[in-house]
Amino acid sequence: MVAHRHTGRPEIRYRYDSDGRVTEQLNPAGLSYTYQYEKDHITITDSLDRREVLHTQGEGGLKRVVKKEHADGSVTQSQFDAVGRLKAQTDAAGRTTEYSPDVVTGLITRITTPDGRASAFYYNHHSQLTSATGPDGLELRREYDESGRLIQETAHNGDITRYRYDNPHSDLPCATEDATGSRKTMTWSRYGQLLTVTDCSGYVTRYDHDRFGQVTAVHREEGLSQYRAYDSRGQLIAVKDMQGHETRYEYNAAGDLTAVIAPDGSRNGTQYDAWGKAIRTTQGGLTRSMEYDAAGRVIRLTSENGSHTTFRYDVLDRLIQETGFDGRTQRYHHDLTGKLIRSEDEGLVTHWHYDEADRPHSPHREG
Repeated sequence: MVAHRHTGRPEIRYRYDSDGRVTEQLNPAGLSYTYQYEKDHITITDSLDRREVLHTQGEGGLKRVVKKEHADGSVTQSQFDAVGRLKAQTDAAGRTTEYSPDVVTGLITRITTPDGRASAFYYNHHSQLTSATGPDGLELRREYDESGRLIQETAHNGDITRYRYDNPHSDLPCATEDATGSRKTMTWSRYGQLLTVTDCSGYVTRYDHDRFGQVTAVHREEGLSQYRAYDSRGQLIAVKDMQGHETRYEYNAAGDLTAVIAPDGSRNGTQYDAWGKAIRTTQGGLTRSMEYDAAGRVIRLTSENGSHTTFRYDVLDRLIQETGFDGRTQRYHHDLTGKLIRSEDEGLVTHWHYDEADRPHSPHREG
């Protein structure tokens, strides 16, 4: 493949070396990339001159990325077992999360975070999850029937939900019962489409579908119905509510929603760039516009009255500065792992602190 293009989108082109490896990805309306291959590492450079280096170990199907040098100079690492399963990941701050896969199935049985807190997972002989215990000691439990279908789930708070089946060959439940004893029943078509739902009060909701499986009507009690229409591409083009009011939808060639026409005839519209990012929205006759850089990041927002907000980012696409409509500038500082550690709003400075599990607590303000 040397190029591909989706309807309404620009063409992406590729170049290869003599070994059939991609050396360039050319994007006429966004980021392009170059790839340089060495025996044990790959260097990726984008058109903003940001560089990442992927260091690999192993051969053939067992080759894995064991170290990644990011564009800001930070480094993350990964460890794998002899058959290529992830064992540990170390973030840019040197903190390691460990994973324990089952020797036979490869399913994760334990995750230990850098603060020493662990989560455990248990499975049956069909590799279905039967129990999960979090660092707080709370347990989720699941039970299955002989066909492997979920019949009971006990939540962390002890609430039990039960599932019933009336067809031995179907994975779709005919009834559910929650912790309060409330029962809901469902019927399905032979294609797995939901036909009816009867709630605990006995109220029935019916669903109609077209030949593609899309819901075309929802019929509720007392004869109240909602109708939906689709175009030849399966895009929703109209919804008629229970009062008979119709809302219509329009799309461009790429499938982006370009207009919503309300029952009163009012129109809300959206224009997009070549990559499907909204560049102008109009609501109630008022227009807001957005500008993006080559990386697809919003760099300028123009409000309905013509005032502007601008945005700046670091090499890892994290927001570092925002200048608002009123001219006030806010700045943001992050640690090696991407957490916000300091924010500045003119004279007000806020320091953000986190516990060992990266949960924020006790922000400290100055000024």
